[in-house]
Amino acid sequence: MARPAVTCPGRPSCVHLTVPAPPLPVPDPGRGPTRIGILGGTFDPVHVGHLVAAVNVHYELSLDRLLLVVANEPWQKVGARPVTPARHRLALVEAAVSGCDGLEASSMEIDRGGVSYTADTLDELEAANPGAELYLVIGADVAGMLGTWERIDEVRARVRLVVVNRPGTASVDAGLLAGWDVSIVEIPALEISSSDLRDRAATGRPLDFLVPSEAIRVIRERSLYVVER
Repeated sequence: MARPAVTCPGRPSCVHLTVPAPPLPVPDPGRGPTRIGILGGTFDPVHVGHLVAAVNVHYELSLDRLLLVVANEPWQKVGARPVTPARHRLALVEAAVSGCDGLEASSMEIDRGGVSYTADTLDELEAANPGAELYLVIGADVAGMLGTWERIDEVRARVRLVVVNRPGTASVDAGLLAGWDVSIVEIPALEISSSDLRDRAATGRPLDFLVPSEAIRVIRERSLYVVER
Protein backbone atom coordinates (compact mmCIF):
# COMPACT_ATOMS: atom_id res chain seq x y z
CA MET A 1 0.00 0.00 0.00
CA ALA A 2 1.31 3.48 -0.83
CA ARG A 3 1.70 6.06 1.91
CA PRO A 4 -0.66 9.05 1.81
CA ALA A 5 0.67 11.96 -0.18
CA VAL A 6 2.03 15.03 1.57
CA THR A 7 0.26 18.11 0.27
CA CYS A 8 1.76 21.58 0.16
CA PRO A 9 -1.20 23.97 -0.15
CA GLY A 10 -0.27 27.16 -1.95
CA ARG A 11 3.33 26.03 -2.40
CA PRO A 12 3.88 25.28 -6.11
CA SER A 13 7.58 24.54 -5.61
CA CYS A 14 6.77 21.33 -3.71
CA VAL A 15 5.79 18.37 -5.87
CA HIS A 16 4.85 15.08 -4.23
CA LEU A 17 5.23 11.71 -5.87
CA THR A 18 3.83 8.59 -4.28
CA VAL A 19 5.32 5.18 -5.10
CA PRO A 20 4.75 1.88 -3.31
CA ALA A 21 6.31 1.76 0.17
CA PRO A 22 5.45 0.30 3.58
CA PRO A 23 3.08 2.43 5.68
CA LEU A 24 4.32 4.67 8.46
CA PRO A 25 3.36 3.89 12.08
CA VAL A 26 -0.17 4.99 12.99
CA PRO A 27 0.13 8.34 14.85
CA ASP A 28 -1.57 9.22 18.10
CA PRO A 29 -5.10 10.26 17.03
CA GLY A 30 -4.97 13.17 19.45
CA ARG A 31 -1.88 14.66 17.86
CA GLY A 32 -0.09 14.40 14.56
CA PRO A 33 3.28 12.62 14.48
CA THR A 34 6.45 14.64 14.88
CA ARG A 35 8.07 15.36 11.53
CA ILE A 36 11.86 15.23 11.61
CA GLY A 37 14.07 16.08 8.65
CA ILE A 38 17.56 14.60 8.31
CA LEU A 39 20.15 16.38 6.19
CA GLY A 40 23.39 14.49 6.60
CA GLY A 41 26.75 15.55 5.30
CA THR A 42 30.42 16.15 5.82
CA PHE A 43 29.89 19.93 5.98
CA ASP A 44 33.55 20.62 5.23
CA PRO A 45 32.73 23.47 5.45
CA VAL A 46 29.03 24.16 5.87
CA HIS A 47 27.86 26.81 3.42
CA VAL A 48 24.77 28.83 2.53
CA GLY A 49 23.67 26.21 -0.01
CA HIS A 50 23.17 23.75 2.84
CA LEU A 51 21.09 26.27 4.78
CA VAL A 52 19.01 27.26 1.76
CA ALA A 53 18.13 23.60 1.22
CA ALA A 54 17.39 23.11 4.92
CA VAL A 55 15.12 26.12 5.44
CA ASN A 56 13.16 25.47 2.24
CA VAL A 57 12.53 21.82 3.07
CA HIS A 58 11.60 22.74 6.64
CA TYR A 59 9.05 25.24 5.31
CA GLU A 60 7.61 23.30 2.36
CA LEU A 61 7.00 20.10 4.33
CA SER A 62 6.03 21.78 7.63
CA LEU A 63 8.68 19.88 9.58
CA ASP A 64 8.95 20.23 13.33
CA ARG A 65 12.74 19.88 13.29
CA LEU A 66 15.40 19.56 10.64
CA LEU A 67 18.67 18.05 11.78
CA LEU A 68 21.95 18.78 10.03
CA VAL A 69 23.70 15.54 10.95
CA VAL A 70 27.48 15.87 10.82
CA ALA A 71 29.17 12.68 9.62
CA ASN A 72 31.92 11.28 11.82
CA GLU A 73 33.69 9.30 9.10
CA PRO A 74 31.88 9.86 5.78
CA TRP A 75 32.20 6.50 4.03
CA GLN A 76 32.03 8.13 0.56
CA LYS A 77 35.10 10.24 1.28
CA VAL A 78 37.28 7.92 3.37
CA GLY A 79 40.58 7.68 1.53
CA ALA A 80 39.50 10.10 -1.18
CA ARG A 81 40.80 13.24 0.54
CA PRO A 82 41.71 14.43 4.02
CA VAL A 83 38.63 15.43 6.02
CA THR A 84 38.62 18.11 8.72
CA PRO A 85 38.23 16.61 12.23
CA ALA A 86 34.59 16.06 13.11
CA ARG A 87 34.65 18.34 16.18
CA HIS A 88 35.56 21.32 13.98
CA ARG A 89 32.92 20.53 11.36
CA LEU A 90 30.31 20.22 14.10
CA ALA A 91 31.32 23.59 15.52
CA LEU A 92 30.87 25.14 12.07
CA VAL A 93 27.36 23.72 11.72
CA GLU A 94 26.40 24.74 15.27
CA ALA A 95 27.52 28.27 14.49
CA ALA A 96 25.76 28.30 11.12
CA VAL A 97 22.33 27.27 12.46
CA SER A 98 22.40 29.44 15.59
CA GLY A 99 19.28 31.58 15.49
CA CYS A 100 17.68 29.53 12.68
CA ASP A 101 14.31 28.36 13.99
CA GLY A 102 13.68 24.68 13.35
CA LEU A 103 17.24 23.86 12.30
CA GLU A 104 19.55 21.92 14.62
CA ALA A 105 23.12 20.68 14.45
CA SER A 106 23.32 17.01 15.38
CA SER A 107 26.39 15.22 16.74
CA MET A 108 24.79 11.76 16.89
CA GLU A 109 27.07 10.23 14.26
CA ILE A 110 30.13 11.75 15.90
CA ASP A 111 29.03 10.50 19.31
CA ARG A 112 28.46 7.03 17.88
CA GLY A 113 31.95 6.97 16.36
CA GLY A 114 33.29 4.95 13.47
CA VAL A 115 32.04 5.12 9.89
CA SER A 116 28.73 6.96 9.53
CA TYR A 117 25.82 5.14 7.91
CA THR A 118 22.33 6.58 7.54
CA ALA A 119 20.71 3.27 8.55
CA ASP A 120 22.41 3.46 11.96
CA THR A 121 21.30 7.06 12.38
CA LEU A 122 17.70 6.06 11.67
CA ASP A 123 17.96 3.36 14.36
CA GLU A 124 18.94 6.01 16.87
CA LEU A 125 16.32 8.53 15.80
CA GLU A 126 13.50 6.00 15.88
CA ALA A 127 14.50 4.85 19.36
CA ALA A 128 14.54 8.44 20.63
CA ASN A 129 11.39 9.55 18.76
CA PRO A 130 8.84 6.70 18.66
CA GLY A 131 6.21 7.20 15.98
CA ALA A 132 7.94 10.16 14.34
CA GLU A 133 7.88 10.60 10.57
CA LEU A 134 11.44 10.77 9.26
CA TYR A 135 12.28 12.77 6.13
CA LEU A 136 15.66 12.06 4.53
CA VAL A 137 16.91 15.06 2.55
CA ILE A 138 19.29 14.56 -0.37
CA GLY A 139 20.42 16.51 -3.41
CA ALA A 140 19.27 15.44 -6.85
CA ASP A 141 22.86 14.46 -7.64
CA VAL A 142 22.81 11.87 -4.84
CA ALA A 143 19.73 10.01 -6.12
CA GLY A 144 21.79 7.96 -8.54
CA MET A 145 24.05 6.72 -5.74
CA LEU A 146 21.37 5.52 -3.33
CA GLY A 147 21.86 1.94 -4.46
CA THR A 148 25.38 1.96 -3.03
CA TRP A 149 24.25 2.87 0.49
CA GLU A 150 24.53 0.47 3.40
CA ARG A 151 21.25 -1.34 4.28
CA ILE A 152 19.43 0.73 1.67
CA ASP A 153 16.28 -1.44 1.78
CA GLU A 154 15.91 -0.62 5.48
CA VAL A 155 16.39 3.07 4.79
CA ARG A 156 13.77 3.02 2.01
CA ALA A 157 11.20 1.39 4.27
CA ARG A 158 11.66 3.87 7.10
CA VAL A 159 11.80 7.35 5.58
CA ARG A 160 10.13 9.68 3.18
CA LEU A 161 12.80 10.77 0.70
CA VAL A 162 13.07 14.50 0.02
CA VAL A 163 15.00 15.40 -3.12
CA VAL A 164 16.03 19.04 -3.44
CA ASN A 165 16.32 20.23 -7.01
CA ARG A 166 17.42 23.49 -8.56
CA PRO A 167 15.80 25.34 -11.48
CA GLY A 168 17.43 24.49 -14.78
CA THR A 169 18.84 21.17 -13.65
CA ALA A 170 17.76 17.86 -15.13
CA SER A 171 14.89 16.06 -13.43
CA VAL A 172 15.73 12.97 -11.42
CA ASP A 173 15.14 9.76 -13.34
CA ALA A 174 11.96 8.29 -11.89
CA GLY A 175 13.47 4.82 -12.20
CA LEU A 176 16.08 5.72 -9.59
CA LEU A 177 13.31 6.45 -7.08
CA ALA A 178 11.21 3.32 -7.61
CA GLY A 179 9.93 2.02 -4.28
CA TRP A 180 10.54 5.29 -2.46
CA ASP A 181 7.92 7.70 -1.12
CA VAL A 182 9.28 10.95 -2.52
CA SER A 183 8.80 14.68 -2.14
CA ILE A 184 10.66 16.95 -4.56
CA VAL A 185 11.37 20.45 -3.29
CA GLU A 186 12.68 23.11 -5.64
CA ILE A 187 15.24 25.47 -4.14
CA PRO A 188 17.13 28.50 -5.53
CA ALA A 189 20.04 27.66 -7.80
CA LEU A 190 23.31 28.24 -5.93
CA GLU A 191 26.53 26.82 -7.33
CA ILE A 192 28.85 26.55 -4.33
CA SER A 193 31.79 24.17 -4.19
CA SER A 194 33.14 22.98 -0.85
CA SER A 195 36.57 22.45 -2.39
CA ASP A 196 36.55 26.05 -3.65
CA LEU A 197 35.59 27.26 -0.18
CA ARG A 198 38.47 25.32 1.39
CA ASP A 199 40.82 26.85 -1.17
CA ARG A 200 39.45 30.31 -0.48
CA ALA A 201 40.04 29.89 3.24
CA ALA A 202 43.54 28.54 2.63
CA THR A 203 44.49 31.48 0.42
CA GLY A 204 42.73 34.20 2.40
CA ARG A 205 40.10 35.00 -0.23
CA PRO A 206 36.62 36.14 0.93
CA LEU A 207 34.08 33.64 2.19
CA ASP A 208 31.45 36.31 2.79
CA PHE A 209 27.94 35.45 1.54
CA LEU A 210 29.10 31.93 0.71
CA VAL A 211 29.54 30.68 4.29
CA PRO A 212 27.34 31.90 7.19
CA SER A 213 29.11 34.70 9.04
CA GLU A 214 29.18 32.85 12.37
CA ALA A 215 30.79 29.84 10.69
CA ILE A 216 33.39 32.13 9.07
CA ARG A 217 34.25 33.34 12.55
CA VAL A 218 34.87 29.74 13.68
CA ILE A 219 37.03 29.08 10.61
CA ARG A 220 39.17 32.11 11.43
CA GLU A 221 39.36 31.45 15.18
CA ARG A 222 40.46 27.84 14.67
CA SER A 223 42.65 28.56 11.64
CA LEU A 224 40.83 25.91 9.63
CA TYR A 225 41.89 25.28 6.03
CA VAL A 226 44.86 27.62 6.41
CA VAL A 227 47.30 25.13 4.94
CA GLU A 228 46.71 22.59 2.23
CA ARG A 229 45.56 19.33 3.80
